[in-house]
Amino acid sequence: MFSIDLTPDQTELRDWVHGFAANTVRPAASEWDEREETPWPVIQEAAKIGLYGFDFLANCYADPTGLSLCIATEELFWGDCGIGLSIMGTSLAVAAIFSAGTPEQLTEWVPQCFGDPADPTVAAFCSTEPEAGSDVAAMKTRARYDEATDEWVISGQKAYATNGGIAGVHVVTASVEPDLGSRGQAAFVVPPGTAGLSAARKLRKLGLRASHTADVFLDDVRVPGACLLGGKEKLDERLARAREGTRSTGQAAMRTFELTRPAVGAQAIGLARAAYEYALEYAKQRVQFGRPIIENQAVAFTLADMRMEIDAARLLVWRAAWMGRNERKFEAGEGSMSKLKAGEVAVMVTERAVQLLGGAGFLREHPVERWYRDAKIYTIFEGTSEIQRLVVSRAISGVQVR
Repeated sequence: MFSIDLTPDQTELRDWVHGFAANTVRPAASEWDEREETPWPVIQEAAKIGLYGFDFLANCYADPTGLSLCIATEELFWGDCGIGLSIMGTSLAVAAIFSAGTPEQLTEWVPQCFGDPADPTVAAFCSTEPEAGSDVAAMKTRARYDEATDEWVISGQKAYATNGGIAGVHVVTASVEPDLGSRGQAAFVVPPGTAGLSAARKLRKLGLRASHTADVFLDDVRVPGACLLGGKEKLDERLARAREGTRSTGQAAMRTFELTRPAVGAQAIGLARAAYEYALEYAKQRVQFGRPIIENQAVAFTLADMRMEIDAARLLVWRAAWMGRNERKFEAGEGSMSKLKAGEVAVMVTERAVQLLGGAGFLREHPVERWYRDAKIYTIFEGTSEIQRLVVSRAISGVQVR
């Protein structure tokens, strides 16, 4: 029988993560936003209770409905987006390893992404470049194979890398055959302490300030041949097909983004829900002209629209997550739809929350100001709203819209 009720396990997961978000994340959110530093104590607490680590992600991925990761992510980011991304940012590198790696590479590298629960580390996925954001085919980072040493030599610059430079494991995409564009790209694990990888400074941002973002520089970085995700034989076969003009099933960066877009949408929903709930309670308590402002139709209708849009976005995210887990093809760009809708809803809801609070919403005394700043990134990273619309339009039309 069809049902969208959460299972007992999913309900327990939701309540567990919500408790951590309410009791540990929210009380720390303002401080770490102000400090603009990685909240290592909170990451350590998450690792201590099992919320940060390979076992947690593996259990989420094992859910046959595909919803567990989205449920947990929504609750965590309801607590705070900056801290949430500090905890969940590693999962992007893990998704890249899952997407392209061999079973042996998963076993070796995924645990190293998280480190020891008593002393956790973070990992970074490095794809975007100064001149290659949405245009992934313009990637200039190069990887060449040194047959004499069985090593790959990687050179280039990556931009806006979450956890870049402070990570133990970096997963880096690079072009191995530039003439083939995105089809000539591959992903590599750069192990901890590898010479030639550096990050000059942490970037200062509008929002998500507790999450570390940096440009990463690779100066003749040498990694063993075994660090090529998927292995050289598989890469050579894929390059041969590309040279023959056979359509590729995808390339390193985009496969990773396809896996993570519903979860990113869930982040945006958690943020939007936080702002909606805060504005709702404020409207019930704020008295003007002798009555609570929620009794004014303009305020009540605004809140109704906020709630409706959040619920609609969540259903799109859940559908995409279910399709991805059950290997259903995204015939109409459903993954992109989910991230697009959720991101734009987060911007709309947080903006309206600030407006409903009036002057108070503009002050740092209320968290809607921080949530408003955090929301904007969800129409930008892991594919801008414009790119999501491009993906959907191409999927539904079969035309290479430009």
